[in-house]
Amino acid sequence: MASRPPSGGPYPPQVWQLGGAPSKSVDIPVTAVFLALFIGGAATHMTIFQRNKRRGHKFVLSLLLFGFCMARILTSVLRISSTALPRNLNLAIASSIFNAAGTLLLFIVNLLFAQRILRSLHPGFGWARPVSWAFKALYILIAATIIMVITVVVQSFFTLDPEIRSISRSIQLYGSTFFAVASFLPIPITLAALAAHHFRQPGKLGTPIEPLGAGPLRTKAALVLAASLLLCIGATYKCAVAWFDPVPRAQPMPDRFSKAAFYVMNFGVEVVVVYLYALGRVDRRFWVPNGASKRRTYVVVEEEKDEEKGNGEDSAAEQRDSVIMSRPGTARSEGSRTRDVDDVKAEWEV
Repeated sequence: MASRPPSGGPYPPQVWQLGGAPSKSVDIPVTAVFLALFIGGAATHMTIFQRNKRRGHKFVLSLLLFGFCMARILTSVLRISSTALPRNLNLAIASSIFNAAGTLLLFIVNLLFAQRILRSLHPGFGWARPVSWAFKALYILIAATIIMVITVVVQSFFTLDPEIRSISRSIQLYGSTFFAVASFLPIPITLAALAAHHFRQPGKLGTPIEPLGAGPLRTKAALVLAASLLLCIGATYKCAVAWFDPVPRAQPMPDRFSKAAFYVMNFGVEVVVVYLYALGRVDRRFWVPNGASKRRTYVVVEEEKDEEKGNGEDSAAEQRDSVIMSRPGTARSEGSRTRDVDDVKAEWEV
């Protein structure tokens, strides 16, 4: 006699989901490949962070990318375990939770990169408090939304009530739509910043642009746009699939739920972004001086005073401000390059 689920759940899924039914011959080997890739990504970004740390070059976003890879490692392990033990629904629940939550770390990283480009090209606007508050509100909304989604995902395994399931589905649809929009936002932010800078009239330059990391700005923009486009494609596909009417498992599975779609739109695009950022050395290109948020500028201003002169009396010291372009991996010293604002603007032209 087939075993029945315990009273009150957890209950097996009643409708088809992206990826279809677990298959040991397909899911385990494919997931194992992605597991190895995410382990490599975690090791790469942690190595980059540690090497930079030893040079006094702090780039916390490398840790965030490492954290994303660790979350995906756990997701892969749980998926393999739940496939090998299909009757253990607790493993399936945990796998669904980590699968839903992991990608958000990449969304946040992309938004931070787009924000840094905006602040570099348009400091007066990018550092304005309303704009900063808008980004912070967006990050808070992302966190609140994933908490809501995780709650209803867990709830859907523990109820058969049609009304509760309908409410849970509505919240999941909101979450899928919101995440698709969040994955897309870095694209218009970056393009708008570049367009406004390109078409700005020389005579109305306004606030001078601020240096951001190393390398040409066009490369930074290309990295953000490419990563955002990949993540947006994946998030949009999952959102579109979610908006279709649910298909009961008693019916044949539609092609849109195929395993190929699951792995390409989930793990596939994420692995590409992880290694794109590692090979693109975002730790150098998007580095900003420590304390930039408090100073509300990426420009480091150092004041140098003349040596004391006279017969034991302090002379009036003249202060000289210089803009220091701190290069990643290069310690600040007396030999640091000093440039005026015109030099900085010329170097960072698109």
